[in-house]
Amino acid sequence: MAGARTVLLPSGVAVPALGQGTWGMGEDPGRRAAEVSALRAGLDLGMTLVDTAEMYGDGAAEDVVAEAVAGRRDEVFLVSKVLPSHADAAGVTRACRGSLRRLRTDRIDLYLLHWRGAVLLEETVGALESLVREGAIGSWGVSNLDVDDLADLPPGPGPQTDQVLYNLSRRGAEYDLLPRCRELAVPVMAYSPVEQGRLLGHPALRDVAAAHGATPAQIALAWVLRHDDVIAIPKASSRAHVEENAAALELDLTAEDLATLDRAFPPPTGKRPLEML
Repeated sequence: MAGARTVLLPSGVAVPALGQGTWGMGEDPGRRAAEVSALRAGLDLGMTLVDTAEMYGDGAAEDVVAEAVAGRRDEVFLVSKVLPSHADAAGVTRACRGSLRRLRTDRIDLYLLHWRGAVLLEETVGALESLVREGAIGSWGVSNLDVDDLADLPPGPGPQTDQVLYNLSRRGAEYDLLPRCRELAVPVMAYSPVEQGRLLGHPALRDVAAAHGATPAQIALAWVLRHDDVIAIPKASSRAHVEENAAALELDLTAEDLATLDRAFPPPTGKRPLEML
């Protein structure tokens, strides 16, 4: 089962290493049934961490998630995100209430600041801590924050994760952000771990996949999941795609595989600005 492998958050909560993303869901009514079915299939396979955001489809993705987890809420670790334009004290509360309403739940397990904006981090974190105290969210984290941004977080309880763009073609975080998160014992949550499919035709990836009898997407996911403190949240919009993703957890990449992929996708040799999609 995909859910057998977990990552420990600073709170002590264990979450699946392989979850499900929802970016782009809810935007086409004709796809809704397939999206709900895919998410439910993922839950069946143990991919019970489901990531969404108020930004995705202007709330439509959260509505899809609500339908998918109906009757199964207690199985699911729900992650959603607040836009930086809503990140002031009053706005965080309003945004959270809106997400709770669309998700049709009384709590969000992990609520993230989607990226850093103009609002002081102290104000945003204060609002998030208030939501934790009242039980509206279980914990909070951040997304798209680089090393300097993490250093600007106020003292006190820290984030449960930093959700960032990380995949074979976006390795800048390996130079300093991943090491810093390890020092803080904060797992990284990797979004777009297969670069929205753009990686999949690369010859090196296809060669490694062929050697394992796997698909290029499975190798790209296994590469991200080689770290025991990284969570991957690929999106899948069909049951077959979900099953393909889940099987990536069974793959063990060899030192030769990793060297092949390093030659094709060189690791960073210096600081790079944190990339976003």
